This record gives sequence, C-alpha cells and structure tokens, in this order.
Amino acid sequence: MGQMSWEAWSETLLKKRQAVAIAIISGSWHNPPKEAATRMPIQVLLVALPLVAWGLERLVESARPRLMLAGSVSSVAQYLLSQPPCAPDVVVLDLDGEGGVESLADLHSQTKAKILVVTGSTDVTLHDDAVLAGARGVVDKREPASASILLKAIEKVHDGELWIDRNATSRIFLELAHQKAVRDMDPEQQKIARLTRREQQTIASLACDPSAPGKLVAEKLHISEHTLRNHLTSIYSKLGLTNRVDLYAYAHKHGLVTDN
Repeated sequence: MGQMSWEAWSETLLKKRQAVAIAIISGSWHNPPKEAATRMPIQVLLVALPLVAWGLERLVESARPRLMLAGSVSSVAQYLLSQPPCAPDVVVLDLDGEGGVESLADLHSQTKAKILVVTGSTDVTLHDDAVLAGARGVVDKREPASASILLKAIEKVHDGELWIDRNATSRIFLELAHQKAVRDMDPEQQKIARLTRREQQTIASLACDPSAPGKLVAEKLHISEHTLRNHLTSIYSKLGLTNRVDLYAYAHKHGLVTDN
C-alpha cells in the first residue's frame, strides 16, 4: 500500500470513529444493552372472576413478549390452595371480586410476588386500605385508558415502584402515622381507638342515661333498634365487655361520656 493510500485510509477511519462518538454523545446511536435484549418476560397471575379474567387475559397476552400470563384463578382462596406451575412476578387482583381487602392481606402474607389491584370503586379509603394491606399500586377501571395504564403499572410495580397518586401517598403516610400512634398507646386506648364515630356516640348516649330503654336510645341516635343492637355487639367485642352495666362503668372510667 503506498503512502498516499495509507493516509487516505487513516483519515477515513478517523472520520468514522468521530461520527460514532458524536452519535453516542447525541443519543442517536442505538445499541441496546445486552440485559435489555435478554430480559425475561414478567410472569403475571390474574385473580378475578371469570368474566373480568377473560378480558385481563387477552390484555396481558397482547403485551407479549414483555408480559407472560402465568395463570388465572377466580379467588385468592383458590390461588392459595393451588400450586401455579410458574411462580408469578406480579399478581393482578380484582378488588371488586371475592374477598376484597381481607383476601388481599392473606395473599400478601403468602406470596413474594408484587401485588397490583384493579377496582371500579370510587372509595379512596378502599384504595388506601389496599396499599396498607400490601398492594404496590391501584389501577382505576373507570379510567379511559385503563388498559394501557394497567400494562404500564404492571411493569413499574415489577421494577419496584409504587403505582399510587400523590394524594393517596399523603393519606397513606398520615394513616401509617396514626397506626404508629395507636401502637404506642396503652392497651385500653388501643381498644378505644378501634371504635367508629357512631359507636362512640352510642356509648356516650348510653352512659349518660343507663336506664333508658333501647328504643329511646335508638330514637335519640336516629337509628333503628336493630342497628343499635349491632352497634352494641361490635362495641362489646372491641372493648371486651358483656353488657350495658359494664359499658357504663367503662365509659366513665375512660372518659367516654360527653356533656349533652
């Protein structure tokens, strides 16, 4: 090779290297990392009643090869009794199906998979309770683009992120702080903290007039006698009491009586 041809070749090689360097710096050089090319699909298990599961199955299948359907069961109880052939990475649970939040807590205690719930409920308390019970995110079925949102949420949750909005985040932090405060209370204060506002009103009314018949107490609270009996059953259970005499003494001892 002559001197001139060698110089020409060197100059051409230098220009090519410069072009590659510029492309990499500018972001126009596309060379996917090896881990992206070999990334395993996310195994997704569905927990939903058959009609809902039918649509979810097709949605997950449409996202192949990123997602892979690991199976579908109609309830958490069925999942816990069965042994899926492939351990799921993400479980999508329809919160409007069987079991609700209680079944979600059971599921969370029995699986290492990340849990994502879908629901059509507008009750934000239900959404928050789902996260507090172990869900990594909540997808609203009523969203116009709920299908594409769910697919994105599955990937984000799988990658270790939470799929909740900012308002939910602040509410959940406040609830966690409240739960910690309750845990720091003495045992009796913990019991009292479990009472609903309506149950507290019932106790106050009964403690002010312990001899009042149930019908009069119910009228004062604007509820039926049947509802009053239900409140009392719940109150006795939460406070460890058995009758109205015990409740009267307990209310006065722990300051549950309010001035009318």
